[in-house]
Order: sequence, then structure tokens, then C-alpha cells
Amino acid sequence: MTHLMPAEWEAHEQTWLAFPHSGYTLGESAQDQEVARQTWANVANAASEFEKVTVIVHPEDLSTASKLLSAQIETLESVLDDAWIRDSGPTFVRTTDGALAAVNWVFNGWGGQAWASYENDNLLATKIANSVGVPVIDSKMVNEGGGIHFNGQGKVLLTETVQLDNGRNPGWSKAQVEAELKRTIGAEEFIWLKRGLTRDYDEFGTRGHVDIVACFAPDGRVIYHDQQDQNHPDYPVSREVREQLISSGLELISVPAPETLKDDGGFVDYSYINHYVLNGAVLLGSFQDKNDQEARSILRDCYPGRDIILVDARELFARGGGIHCITQQQPAS
Repeated sequence: MTHLMPAEWEAHEQTWLAFPHSGYTLGESAQDQEVARQTWANVANAASEFEKVTVIVHPEDLSTASKLLSAQIETLESVLDDAWIRDSGPTFVRTTDGALAAVNWVFNGWGGQAWASYENDNLLATKIANSVGVPVIDSKMVNEGGGIHFNGQGKVLLTETVQLDNGRNPGWSKAQVEAELKRTIGAEEFIWLKRGLTRDYDEFGTRGHVDIVACFAPDGRVIYHDQQDQNHPDYPVSREVREQLISSGLELISVPAPETLKDDGGFVDYSYINHYVLNGAVLLGSFQDKNDQEARSILRDCYPGRDIILVDARELFARGGGIHCITQQQPAS
């Protein structure tokens, strides 16, 4: 039976998030964790204005979550390691008869990162699938939802440094990765980018997730992260990505990177590409930056008829991800 992953802009049944539990990328101090929880809750609450939202909550965090999450949000109790559900959760697909199923990738903490704990999160995709009563498609490939972007019609964006990472799939060839993505999500055409954004190779990075670099728009074009400041190490990355996408025959939409170049940790990977498409809206990360409104205007043209909602994403990026990284869509059945 063949499977096809619906595009993110197709109708959703609901959105999934995980509520931050403790440590790792979220921060060791009580204050850091409080800020993280509020930031995750802000995204969940904004999404819940447009569609059903379910948040996975560690049993120890139920009372805290109930204070921060909107009343209309449902919770599902489960032990968690971390809160990047795009990567640890399932990738939902449809079978040929239209029924929903869930791909369960192997999740090993972004290639076995020294700081990552994942024995609970690797079970999350199956738990979520079971909770909504859909069959599980097990994969032997280590992959994360943020490592692929699919247009719902056969084209997938991905990076060499993620799927071919020795910490993830040692010895795998492009052909093996492509065969597995064809089997699981229905991919037919593979646009391999060489690498992701520079900061993503730091200690708390993913080693090159595509979902802060480029994504498909509903009209078939590709929206890409355009770092226009030659002083930023992503300047050559953006040029390279642009050339690769054009040589693949794709039409592009340039979204200028935020003008902010650095934070306390060095050169930022702040990106407007890492947005999340909801029923009727788009959650767009903002950075208190001059380019926030320009990005909003560009995305308004990309997603006609949808509200473009700005949500401050600086605390997410400080921890290694963005709005797309902490959300996961469940397509309408």
C-alpha cells in the first residue's frame, strides 16, 4: 500500500505540541524553564484559536501546564524527555483509500547528541498514533520531521548532513534514503541541499534541518532563507541554496533573514522559514526585528486568506529551534 504525506497547508484535524519538562535545551535554571514553558504555551494558545490543539504533558507538569495553556486545549499525559515534537512525534500520512496512518521514524536525539535524552521521546510517535487510533508505519531510518519538507505532491526538500549523518544513518546512501521516503511519505522527487544554517551545527543544533532553510509554498514555489548580510556566515549558505534550488528547476520566493546578526551565543539562525501553517492562519516567528513586517507581508501573499500571526520566537531559537520545530500537524481524516 502506498502512502502520501499531505502538505502542511492542507486541512488539519488538530495540532500537537509537547510541554517542556526539564533540562537539556530548555535551560537548567528555574527561570529559564519558566520562560521556555511560557513560550511553548504562547504557540499552543495562538494555534488553539484556529484549530484543535493537544499538548503532551509530563505527569509532573500537569498543574503548571493547566495554568499556562488555554482552557480549550486538550492534554495527553506521557513521560517526556524533550519538547521538539516535530522531530520526536509521528509524521502523518494518508493511505490510498484516504485513511490516516503515522510514520514512526527512529528518533535518537538528532544523531546521538551528547546532551540529548530520548528513550521516552522515541516512543512518542507510537503513543500519539495509538491515542488517535491510526496504524503505525515503522521505519528503520533515523529521521526527524524538521529534516524534511514535503509539498504533498511528491517533491521533498532535505539536506545531506541530516539523513546521511553518521550519527543517524551510518553507511546509508542517498538511494536508500530516497527509497525509504518513497515508501513512507510518497516522495518521488528529491531536492538534496548540501547543508543547513551555520548555527545549526553548534552544540544544540540538529546538524542541518531543512525547515529553517527552505520550504514549499502552496503555489509550488520554494520559500528560502535569504541572508543578505555578507558579515553573517549564512551569506554563502543562502547563495548556495538559491543556486541549488534554481538548478532543480524550482521558482523561488526570497524571504530576507532578520537583520539581527548575533545573540549571546554568537551568529543567530533566526529564520522566518520556520513558520507553521494552521487552518486559517500561519504562526510566524518574530524577532523584534525590522524585517518582521516584511516577512509577514511576503507570507501573506504565499498563504492567501490566512491570518499571519506573529509570535516571538527568540527564546525558541535560543534553545535550538523555532515554531515549526515544536508543532506537528495531524491532517483531517
